[in-house]
Amino acid sequence: MPTTDNELTELGVAAIRDGVVGGAFTAVEVAGAFNTAAAEAQAALNAFIKLTPDKALEAAAKVDADRAAGQPLGKMAGVPIGMKDLFATNGTETTAASNILGNFVPPYESTVSQKLWDAGAGMLGKLNLDQFAMGSSNETSAFGNVISPWRREGSYDPVDALAVKALLQPWQYANLPDGRFFDSSDLAPGGSSGGSSAAVSARIVAAATGTDTGGSIRQPAAFTGISGIKPTYGRCSRWGIVAFASSLDQAGPMARDVRDCAIMLEAMAGFDPKDSTSLDMPVPEWEANLNPDLRGKKVGIPREYRMAGMDPDVARVWDEGKAWLKDAGAEIVDINLAHTKYALPAYYIIAPAEASSNLARYDGVRYGLRDLPQGAGLQDMYAATRAAGFGAEVKRRILIGTYVLSAGFYDAYYTQAQKVRTLISRDFMDAFQTVDVILAPTAPTAAFVLGEMMANPLDMYLNDVFAVPASLAGLPAMSVPAGLDRQGLPLGLQLIGRPFDEQGVLDAGLAIEARAGFTARPAKWW
Repeated sequence: MPTTDNELTELGVAAIRDGVVGGAFTAVEVAGAFNTAAAEAQAALNAFIKLTPDKALEAAAKVDADRAAGQPLGKMAGVPIGMKDLFATNGTETTAASNILGNFVPPYESTVSQKLWDAGAGMLGKLNLDQFAMGSSNETSAFGNVISPWRREGSYDPVDALAVKALLQPWQYANLPDGRFFDSSDLAPGGSSGGSSAAVSARIVAAATGTDTGGSIRQPAAFTGISGIKPTYGRCSRWGIVAFASSLDQAGPMARDVRDCAIMLEAMAGFDPKDSTSLDMPVPEWEANLNPDLRGKKVGIPREYRMAGMDPDVARVWDEGKAWLKDAGAEIVDINLAHTKYALPAYYIIAPAEASSNLARYDGVRYGLRDLPQGAGLQDMYAATRAAGFGAEVKRRILIGTYVLSAGFYDAYYTQAQKVRTLISRDFMDAFQTVDVILAPTAPTAAFVLGEMMANPLDMYLNDVFAVPASLAGLPAMSVPAGLDRQGLPLGLQLIGRPFDEQGVLDAGLAIEARAGFTARPAKWW
């Protein structure tokens, strides 16, 4: 039975829930341990935008009171989690890691977060992210970089911090605690859910919410050695989540292992009449039905994902993943996803176009930042507010989106990208006529040094090359940790399933998890 704070923070979702329900420890004891761990790590990792220790303790006290009264407890009873600061939380700031929403306090709760509170979870704080979920490294936040708890081993070329800093905008480094920027050891935790991935990996939350538009759950999970699943588009309500690209955004859990993800996803998912894209179908019992026996299943290996110049460690782990799934009883089948090479350019037309539309509401009139120069008119206020409130990456994507939606280019770009999206979805549907699940790398490399890719946005966008196709097709996809690269950093494998078949994805993930035996974790330096 855990008796110390350190022992309690080693526990994941299933162990905490079972321990609280069984009386091995109280929810208040768990919340107190995680509150302490989160506060101790904040100055070094900057994973939170706001800590909410009182909310964690309040939720825990309710769980303990319900247990004492013999009331039934929820799926997340006593589990303290981090909430990505893209989910509206009633009475607590929701900033989307931006200046334009820096003082916004919602008078309402997002559907997903409310479901988690109803299931017995408690909020440790609002987690940092790339601004408006736009980024792959958590370097675009107005509240400073999140720093991965992982460190490289062995020799590598150090980064000249001052030289990299000269390439960045002041808002990208000015707000770090104690004026800290980064050194050559500081790695990206992935993005946009970088605060979520860093916090779970560092054991300062038991689990966290993420959102995935083009890989923003899976890529950071791979970078930090944790599990994360993007469910089928529509499984989790988007109501109360700050929108980036409405036809792509999907909430999902990030946790220590596959079982914890299954438990949390059950609590998060479900039909919501407030969201017109919500799936009106029952939520399966994913945890109870977990089964790593894949006999009779076929696993597809897409030829197009084995690209020239692929990192040899990524290729090695992918080959090991095939062997593990074969050992679990699956048949390995080569498949073609012919339009994969067009997925990234199509995504970076569709997503900015939708962002341009969604972010038009932030104008300084109704809520958030208002910059009103003396003597300025309405149009001047719009321009000044948006210039001061949005970061460079958000502005870049708004400009791209506005351009591709303009009268002269709509058909040439946006319409063509939507046609490509249909072809990509058709490729997947054709493949699923012969296979049950698809195995691919999650990301083309392990975590990179902070600042390493900021000078060239195209290099950063290429980090999503393996994750974007499943997002465009709206398919369930999961990353599970599978091994380490030659510098001791985590690598993830991605599993993509048929629409609504989260169970098949989770089962295959469990089979890999059992055989990979991934127990590596970052050494505590914070």
